[in-house]
Amino acid sequence: MSHGEPLPRTVPPTGPLASAAVSSASSCRLPSCTIAVVGDVHNAWEHEDELALQHLGVDLVLLVGDFGNEAVEVVRAIAQMSLPKAVILGNHDAWYSATDWGRKLRKGSVHEDRVQQQLDLLGASHVGYGKLDLPALGLTVVGSRPFSWGGPIWKHGAFYRQRYDIDSFEASTGRIMESVKQAAHETLIFIGHCGPAGLGAQPDDPCGKDWEPIGGDHGDPDFAAAIAQAQLLGKRVPLVAFGHMHHQLRYTKARLRRAVDVQLETLYLNAASVPRILQTDRGRLRNFSLVTLEEGVVTQASLVWVQDDFTVCSQQVLYQASQPVLASS
Repeated sequence: MSHGEPLPRTVPPTGPLASAAVSSASSCRLPSCTIAVVGDVHNAWEHEDELALQHLGVDLVLLVGDFGNEAVEVVRAIAQMSLPKAVILGNHDAWYSATDWGRKLRKGSVHEDRVQQQLDLLGASHVGYGKLDLPALGLTVVGSRPFSWGGPIWKHGAFYRQRYDIDSFEASTGRIMESVKQAAHETLIFIGHCGPAGLGAQPDDPCGKDWEPIGGDHGDPDFAAAIAQAQLLGKRVPLVAFGHMHHQLRYTKARLRRAVDVQLETLYLNAASVPRILQTDRGRLRNFSLVTLEEGVVTQASLVWVQDDFTVCSQQVLYQASQPVLASS
């Protein structure tokens, strides 16, 4: 597994947003921490994953959905994980409930509300249209719209009206902003299943469309609007983590999707390295994206593969800050 493409340049922030963020940094030093981001699981989750995360010494686990096609037992196992975690459910987690064809497949059979079962199992750790305050880390995780399929067209309106009384991107942004305004901390980490709009100019961009017709931004407009509004409120947003758009491009096997993008003080990370568990001649390998925060600043992001003995056998550095993305006093 190679070390991939050149690292993105760090762009220093300017203007009132930068001033607000630096002021926030100087007023309170945040502890350093290691965050694991688990991309699309697609049923590839085992007890050894929790053991691997413990051996990696992570302080927080972010899971960005697609655990399976309404795979309640996979979600149950993740809900029972003892490590601090924040979760958002993806489009596959409402595979039958959100779509017309899915509901037809269930027609005539005994219908269980597996979407609600998953939400009940996850409880407060599910941050879709919600948030999780983490006082020990001095930050709040805010969730975007759960069950997202991505793209600029509002989809599955009946599902969102029934579940959340939401009927448009604008209303969705407003719901996300309710959590932003209620956050206990000024430093926010956003997670979504699909990433925000604005990261998909090319098919191999973090949210670029890589199926026919190839090209076009497939990010979530409501997610992008919420991030921008949070920053205008003076919130610091060092990390936005998501999945959905798999690293392996559909239209070519020769290249992989860019996993990261840096915009001012924010690192955007697509963690959907699928399949996330591989059987090799060295045994089973499992991947995690690791992000290091120092005083609320992302200093490194990498994709690691862990062996059966929980040692890291491969590390692909996705981002390395030569100096902090934001200056801190």
